[in-house]
Amino acid sequence: MEKKRINKYISEVGFCSRRKADEYISAGRVYINGNKAVLGSKVNIEDQISIDGEIIQYKDKKKVYIAFNKPVGIECTGSQKVKDNIIDFINHKERLFTIGRIDKQSEGLILLTNNGDIVNNVLRAEHKKEKEYIVTVNKKISSEFIDKMRKGVRIMGRMTRRCYVEKIHENRFKIVLTQGMNRQIRRMCEVLGFRVTKLKRIRIMDIHLDTNIGEYRDLNDEEIKQLSNQK
Repeated sequence: MEKKRINKYISEVGFCSRRKADEYISAGRVYINGNKAVLGSKVNIEDQISIDGEIIQYKDKKKVYIAFNKPVGIECTGSQKVKDNIIDFINHKERLFTIGRIDKQSEGLILLTNNGDIVNNVLRAEHKKEKEYIVTVNKKISSEFIDKMRKGVRIMGRMTRRCYVEKIHENRFKIVLTQGMNRQIRRMCEVLGFRVTKLKRIRIMDIHLDTNIGEYRDLNDEEIKQLSNQK
């Protein structure tokens, strides 16, 4: 095995994404053959890599990609120090990490994998891929509300991007975003005087939510190809 950057090695092992690996390296938590690693260090299969004292090894193992229907109350973090974290909840035999996030109070589709390179590809394309949600609010929706949501709302100091919004019930609407601003839908609704009571993500690109809450399924080849094609 030819030498490769330590962050790429760590992501390929399935320990975490490259971005997270860089954080571990910068924090002095990664060692190569007993010596503290630095950003840009290169390693091969003969080197002994450890993170927080845990030795990690390169294995040419099968890549895992799953679609999980996250329940409300589960935190999208791999940290086992956090109660009700998503990794402990799923309890998969492989070490997985999430592709993106969905907040603790929301439910629905989230993707997970042990392929760190895919995570980086998808996150770099965060503002290109569609994500669809069903949102319930605390009062009746007006045509003015729908129009303003479509045109964009100023949150966190900037306008949100124009988006598709459709009323599907007196207090429920469908929205398709191509942005990933923190708690974007909840913040947009709050600005317009509405409070979200239920938020469910039902689609990411052409990957649809089709499992029961708290359950997951493996992605099929076409769905995996969508992730691989993100630039």
